[in-house]
Amino acid sequence: MLRLGLCCVFRDQPIKFRNTTAAAVGRLDRSAGLRKLNELALANAEALFEALSYCAGVGIGCFRVNSQILPLRTHPQHGYAVVDLPDGGEVIRRFERCGAFASQNSLRTCFHPDQFVVLNSRRPEVVDASIRELEYQAEVAEWIGADVLNIHAGGSFGDKSEALAAFSRNLDRLSAAARSRLTVENDDTTYTPSDLLALCDSTGLPLVYDVHHHRCLPDGLDIKEATRRALATWNREPMFHVSSPIEGWDGPRPLRHHDFIDPTDFPESWKSLNLTVEVEAKAKEVAVLKLLSDLERSVTPEARVRPSRA
Repeated sequence: MLRLGLCCVFRDQPIKFRNTTAAAVGRLDRSAGLRKLNELALANAEALFEALSYCAGVGIGCFRVNSQILPLRTHPQHGYAVVDLPDGGEVIRRFERCGAFASQNSLRTCFHPDQFVVLNSRRPEVVDASIRELEYQAEVAEWIGADVLNIHAGGSFGDKSEALAAFSRNLDRLSAAARSRLTVENDDTTYTPSDLLALCDSTGLPLVYDVHHHRCLPDGLDIKEATRRALATWNREPMFHVSSPIEGWDGPRPLRHHDFIDPTDFPESWKSLNLTVEVEAKAKEVAVLKLLSDLERSVTPEARVRPSRA
C-alpha cells in the first residue's frame, strides 16, 4: 500500500519549527547561547510531536524532518553536543517520545540534508562538514526512528566516474548509524537513475527515485524500468519522490515545483506498490491531502493509500 509523505513544514496548519542565526547566537556569551539553543531544541521537539500527531490524524504516512531541527548543531563556531545543553537529557527524551508515537501510529520519518552536504567534494573541509551534518542527523534519527538520510550524489567535476568513486570512498568515514540510513537520489542536472544504479549496486545504497528529476534529465530508462530497478536497491520500504512543474512540462522551466501534484504525473506503476512517496509541492500538507484524495479515487481497493493509525 502507498504511503504519502509531507516535507518539513506546513502551509496552513499552525505548526511551526523555530530557528536562529549564527549572528544572533554570536551576540551572546557561550552559556546564554546554549540556553537559547536549548529552548529552541525543546520547542522543536514539541513541534515535531504536533506534526506527527497531525499526520496520523489525517492519513499522511511519512514526515520529513527539517535539517535545522537542532539549530546550529554543526556550526563551526556555535555548534554543540546535545549533552552541552542545560536540558540535554530532556531534549533527547522529547524526541524519543516522537519516535515512540511514530512507531505506534505506523508513521515513517526521514531526513533530506541540505545541499551543502557534498560527500564527493574536492574540498576536504566540505567533505568534513558534510560528514558532521550526516552524523548529527543520524543521531536525531536514532531518537525518532527515522530510517532514511537522503542525499544527492554531488557534483561531477568533469569526470562522473571519479566523482562517484570519491563518493564511495567517503562512505567509509560514516558511522554505522549514518551509513545504514543513507540513500542517494537522482537529480535534475547531473546524475540520472542510470548513473546511480551502478553506485547503488556496488555500495548497497538504496536509490530514492525522483520521477520529476528523471523527466527533466532523462536517460535510457523509462519510468517503469527505472522504478523496477530502484525498488531492487532497497532492503526496507522504498521511498520515492514526486512533484509537478509549476508551468507545465512545456513551460520554460520545468525544474520548478508546483504548489500541487498533477495526478497524471503520479506514475501508474507506483499505485499498486508498497512504497513511501514524498510529495514535494509548495502547498505542503494541502497538496499531500489533495493527492491523497485524487489517488483514492483512482486506485483499486487492494492498492489503497495507506492511512496512519490515529
